[in-house]
Amino acid sequence: MPIVTVPIEAVLFDYGLTLVSFSFPRDCLLAVLERHRPRLGAATPPAETIMREVLEPLEAELEGYGEDEVDYMEFYERAWRRAGIQASREVLYELLDQEQRCWDGAVRLAPAALETLDRLRARGVRAAVASNAPFPPEMMRRQLQGNGIAERVDAVVFSAEVGRRKPAPELYRAALNALEIGPERALYVGDRYAEDYEGPRRAGMRAVLCTALARQPAPEGVPTIGTLAELETLL
Repeated sequence: MPIVTVPIEAVLFDYGLTLVSFSFPRDCLLAVLERHRPRLGAATPPAETIMREVLEPLEAELEGYGEDEVDYMEFYERAWRRAGIQASREVLYELLDQEQRCWDGAVRLAPAALETLDRLRARGVRAAVASNAPFPPEMMRRQLQGNGIAERVDAVVFSAEVGRRKPAPELYRAALNALEIGPERALYVGDRYAEDYEGPRRAGMRAVLCTALARQPAPEGVPTIGTLAELETLL
């Protein structure tokens, strides 16, 4: 009997290093820290010291967590406490919000990102962002609205909303449920092997890695595309 290939009716995308990249907004972050120093207490060190002792270690620490998502405000607060700064959560939330606005300005769309999303919609293929992101979802959604992605997708699901991180299956399932589509009719596109290829495949989806912004080469035998502009060849 001939093999019947189920058509792809939805594409789920990773966010960072798939749809966008970032440059570290050091000058903007330092300015934010300097503005907030009076609210952080009289003993607050200079902005450069805060950058080195609080902000810069955060990303590396997040890499050490497993599939259970962190409460980012709690995680963020602990980082400040370790540096000897006892600001209220309200002040720290406002500071984090300003930091995230620096990152909003530092985001760069991947080659052909918006054009690809437009073409998917024109073909009647649904699209979603399904990505690890521990930050407050309202800040992440603001970023997607600012860079034009939000208006071009049918659903956005972040790990902070689900409580689980890829390659745990809950995030993929939440996005598929939001699209009201079965995994056999969906394709996942990302840049990392475990989270964006193996995880989606275990969840029943097809998957491909986009190498345009990837920091690690795809393992031999894993299907890849060079840029998002090549995605339509898989549909």
